[in-house]
Amino acid sequence: MTPPGPDFHQHAATVPAAECRIAVIASRFNELIVKRLLDGCTQALLSAGVPAGNITIVRVPGAFEIPVAAARLARTGKVQAVIALGVVIRGETAHFELVAGECARGLARVAIENEVPVIFGVLTTENAQQAMDRSGADERNKGSESAAAALDMIGVMRGLDA
Repeated sequence: MTPPGPDFHQHAATVPAAECRIAVIASRFNELIVKRLLDGCTQALLSAGVPAGNITIVRVPGAFEIPVAAARLARTGKVQAVIALGVVIRGETAHFELVAGECARGLARVAIENEVPVIFGVLTTENAQQAMDRSGADERNKGSESAAAALDMIGVMRGLDA
C-alpha cells in the first residue's frame, strides 16, 4: 500500500500579509447584501495586515460581468489573488441557473488559465433572507471567508513555486 502524498498544508508558504496584493470585484446588483460582503472582506484583509493600498476594489453591474473583470485583473500580473463578490437569488425563471453557472464557470476558467487564485464569494441563495444571513456581521460572512481563502491560496501558490 502506498502512503498518502504530501498534505496540502505542506505546500503552503508563509506570506506576510503586508506583501499581498488582492483585487476584489463586487457587483452592484443586490447592493445592500454585496456591501455587507465587501465590508466583511475588506475588514478581514485589513485585520490580517494587508495594506489598504494593496487592495484594489472594482465594481461591476452584476455577477455575470465579474469573470471578464477578473480575467483582466489576473492578466495584469499585479495581483496575487482575485476575490469575486456578488449575490444571485433564485427567482421564478432559469435566470438564476444561467447567471450563477456562467459566473462560476468563467471564474474557474480565469483561475486555471492565469494560474491566479480566484475566490468564489458569490452567494447563490434561494431567497433574500439566506443572502442576508450569509452576509452578516459575524463569522458567517462569506466576504470574510473569501478574504481568508485568498490569503491562504497566496501562500499555497508561493509554496508550490518553491
